[in-house]
Amino acid sequence: MNLYSQIDSNKRKTMIFIIGFILFITGLSWVIGMALDVGGSSFLAIAAIIAIIISVIAYYGSDKMVLAIAGAKEIKKSDNPELYRIVENLCIAAGLPQPKVYIIEDSAPNAFATGRDPNHAVVAVTSGLLDKLEKVELEGVIAHELSHIGNYDMRLMTIVSILAGTVVLLSDLFLRFTWWGGRGRKSSREGNGQVQLIIFILAIILAILSPIIAQLIKLAISRKREFLADASSAMITRNPEGLARALLKISADTESLEVANKATAHMYIISPFKAVGENKVGWLTSLFSTHPPIAERVKALRGM
Repeated sequence: MNLYSQIDSNKRKTMIFIIGFILFITGLSWVIGMALDVGGSSFLAIAAIIAIIISVIAYYGSDKMVLAIAGAKEIKKSDNPELYRIVENLCIAAGLPQPKVYIIEDSAPNAFATGRDPNHAVVAVTSGLLDKLEKVELEGVIAHELSHIGNYDMRLMTIVSILAGTVVLLSDLFLRFTWWGGRGRKSSREGNGQVQLIIFILAIILAILSPIIAQLIKLAISRKREFLADASSAMITRNPEGLARALLKISADTESLEVANKATAHMYIISPFKAVGENKVGWLTSLFSTHPPIAERVKALRGM
């Protein structure tokens, strides 16, 4: 698969996941509405409003929180001219405005990008990344992070988080409503009692499983965006081998990223909780991972 087909394929698969996510939520709200004999749209509206409020707050403030958690410090061009030149040149190649540049004083090699749009973007790299990668490898990593910015991945994942949060809230509202006697007044209905009971049981099963399904869809989208950022990086640098080598070096590094936590791990180019020398992982582990296996990413890059 060539470079452009890789990009098109990942964009197409992301759209399929998003459409499937919306259809899944619609179906869930319909089943819940039928089970409680109220409009499914009522539960959907309440859950969506709450999820949107939470996500919007996170959307506008998450960059500051992530940088604070990571202990990242903003630098000027005079602090590290070589790093700044690399970012500037790659921004020109990608057609992006210059983001703010931060360094995290940590010997583990890693990097992430954040910001709600290209005009409010940040690229952060660890000191370990600067020390351990060659220039061509560092360019691949920086181009990957700039690709997340150019592809509006922060905005996309905010939408995905709203969808996932809506599913969780729908399920929680239904279970709480049921627990506090919302089902009692429906059981006295005559006529389609058996059908209603089947729908109600189905709603309970969906309410229990839906948050897990939503999380799996969210993680699948996250993995596709990593593949897309890899392919976009190769398009910017015209050198997919540089990023491939960087991914192998970062994944094989034995240093642990001390500032990492579960809330921010998905933002890094490679999960900071990686297994040393990670190349292959089991299908179940891969299913619940925010990042694709390194072996798959390297294979895709070297196949471009």
